[in-house]
Amino acid sequence: GFGAVKKQFQGWTQEGRIGSEKILLLKPATFMNESGRAIGEALRFYKLDVDALTVFHDELDIAPFRVKVKTGGGTAGHNGLRSTDQHLGPDFRRVRLGVGHPGHKDRVTGYVLGNYAKAEIEPLSDMLGAIAAEAPWLAAGDDVRFMNDVAVRMQP
Repeated sequence: GFGAVKKQFQGWTQEGRIGSEKILLLKPATFMNESGRAIGEALRFYKLDVDALTVFHDELDIAPFRVKVKTGGGTAGHNGLRSTDQHLGPDFRRVRLGVGHPGHKDRVTGYVLGNYAKAEIEPLSDMLGAIAAEAPWLAAGDDVRFMNDVAVRMQP
């Protein structure tokens, strides 16, 4: 389980375990384009390298409610990834949570900042439940098993 929420590192944290791995969850309270500052502060405090970091983020280029993991890469215009890249370099692991694309680039900002539609709440809940259930594989570093098992859980 996870302990109480604490305010630190310019955000909110919880400490706990997933399997045998000690985990620190951090939700930056900064603006998205400054989230790398909060992440960098936490890594420096705990004297962790960037390979200990996993960033969960929304991904326009992946179909809604699909989950993919990769290490390194570009920012695809994502301000939070850009900030993290600027503070820590590009070689961190990312769990990419598909949200799909609204169709035209002029609609992206409103789309990613908006709320989910009522019809999307159940598949969103299913996706988050699948991620939570399979998190031990992610914590153990088995990204392929994590992605495969999440995908199996998401099948109708």
